[in-house]
Amino acid sequence: MLLTQAESGGDLLNVAENETLHLMPQAVDLDPVALGQRLTEARKASGLTQQQAAEQLGVSRPTLIGVEKGTRKAKPEEIVALAGLYRRPVHDLMRAGNDAPPLEPHLRAALAAGSAPGVEAAIATLQAFANDYQALEELVQAEPFRDFPPEVRLPRRMALRTFAEDVAIRERARLHLGDQPIFDLRVLVEQAGVHCFFGDLASAIAGLYAFVPRLGYCMVINRKHPPERRRWTLAHEYAHFLADRHQPGVDYIDDARRKPLSERFADAFAAGFLMPETAIRRGFLAVTEQTGDFQTADLSRLAHQFHVSAQAAALRLEQLGLLPDGTWEALAERGFKAGAARRLLGLAPPPSHEDAYPERYRHLAVQACVRELISEGVLARFLRTDRVTAREIVEATLTSRDLDAQGQACAVQIPEQLSL
Repeated sequence: MLLTQAESGGDLLNVAENETLHLMPQAVDLDPVALGQRLTEARKASGLTQQQAAEQLGVSRPTLIGVEKGTRKAKPEEIVALAGLYRRPVHDLMRAGNDAPPLEPHLRAALAAGSAPGVEAAIATLQAFANDYQALEELVQAEPFRDFPPEVRLPRRMALRTFAEDVAIRERARLHLGDQPIFDLRVLVEQAGVHCFFGDLASAIAGLYAFVPRLGYCMVINRKHPPERRRWTLAHEYAHFLADRHQPGVDYIDDARRKPLSERFADAFAAGFLMPETAIRRGFLAVTEQTGDFQTADLSRLAHQFHVSAQAAALRLEQLGLLPDGTWEALAERGFKAGAARRLLGLAPPPSHEDAYPERYRHLAVQACVRELISEGVLARFLRTDRVTAREIVEATLTSRDLDAQGQACAVQIPEQLSL
């Protein structure tokens, strides 16, 4: 049941009364504090204030506050009504199992005054992903990933950029990457134990991250941003995973405030990890030794080779002393358009995964459905899609492409017995 926010509180409760009978046993058993936490997260994710939600429900704001805090037990019809108002399935609010610990207090403590709009909704998005991931692991009894690389300690005396470059080189060596461009960064960090989600966040927010007990390090990257921007944010948040994984935070596109040590390290690491110095120097010299020049087309090709923006590539070349300081700023003032340059040169967009959730998350959800631990409707909710698309995802997950005896392509059904 989905109800629009335009419906009155009385209408919400009248419709909800027809759906409360089957809900009654669950409503009696569920801990009011746990239910209140889920209702609070759902409200914030929907963008409603307590006053707006209370008015739609037809109750006072103090009454709604009591429900969210768990000091007032919600009536079954109120639960159904709020589920409709927040556009959440009732199962979301009433399901058994534990949620991930609340992230908001920790993230709030990490944020300075004057946070950008949309932060609360972003936190709610991360919380919802963490709750669902943990619920899926519990359903199929999958062990959380625990083999994390050791944390690094930021230096007090060594130059920060030099240290970040060193960490990037060591991490590339640990992952057997050499100095070649990273083709699929998201898959790489997920294989390293990071749970990477994509969400539709406020445009000013690049991403946010937090370490969730019993689940691991989670990050949400803004899906609205261009692929090159998302890759940079991913590498930046991965740096936090390596250096301060237990300190949550939110990263913004343009932050005029003075950056703390951890943020400056993350930026320097991202540059070194995505664009290793040896490979960048080699690419630059290959052009200049042959032509005696380095033009905007060469910059575009170099950026494309390493799947980064032209701005990131130019600033990296400036940082390494291969281009004069201020080169990118001068290009921008002259009206250089990186997208137009790419199209003119016939450079295809960089590869990117648009899925909201990691591949392992998808396998867990499909496995739970195949084993009949959840219904098709609940699967669709976990996968953030409709039932038809959910069925297609199950079929694609359980199907492998192979060659038959005649060498023709064919589909092979595989059992969902994956070790996770």
